[in-house]
Amino acid sequence: MLNWFIYLLRTPFMLWSVLIINVLGTVYGYIWYGVQLKETPPIFLIFVPDSPTASLFFVFVLIGFILKRNFKLMEALAIVTLVKYGIWAVVMNILTLMETGELPIEGYMLIVSHGAMAVQGILYSPYYRFTMWHLVVAAIWTLHNDVIDYVFKMMPWYGSLVKYMSEIGYFTFWLSIFSIATAYYFSIRSNRQKLSLQ
Repeated sequence: MLNWFIYLLRTPFMLWSVLIINVLGTVYGYIWYGVQLKETPPIFLIFVPDSPTASLFFVFVLIGFILKRNFKLMEALAIVTLVKYGIWAVVMNILTLMETGELPIEGYMLIVSHGAMAVQGILYSPYYRFTMWHLVVAAIWTLHNDVIDYVFKMMPWYGSLVKYMSEIGYFTFWLSIFSIATAYYFSIRSNRQKLSLQ
């Protein structure tokens, strides 16, 4: 059953469907960050909208798959950041619910959509072809982003959790390490057969 589903992922209908969903999600994500981006110094702009940038990486991956090509650096960036920010947003919204006792409908939508981000990044891993060099670049990008977020205070705004920023920063750093290790396992060291997009 799992092998059948993995093969289904490469069909044109599925690739185009997932691409459209990710394009719409990416656009919505940048809109969601709109207010914060207006107050962000230009030098940090590229590092602030974490989740939509992760899904943007995956958009390029999907375009590559549709063209029967592997954009290897985009694949490495996508799996690391999709896993990281997918899990991160789920955890932050659950913490918000625990802290305030309530969560707007948007929060539940973010839990579902970001959980799906992490899952899709892993599901497509049998088709990735990136090398260790690409993963090292993705790791540097991801850890550098943590520095920008928690040293220069460019992290996403979660008002009710602001008093826990030090703890969240520590959690985020180790989540980055986990996401890099996940990418390494699924796409470098896994004994799973590499599947063709043809």
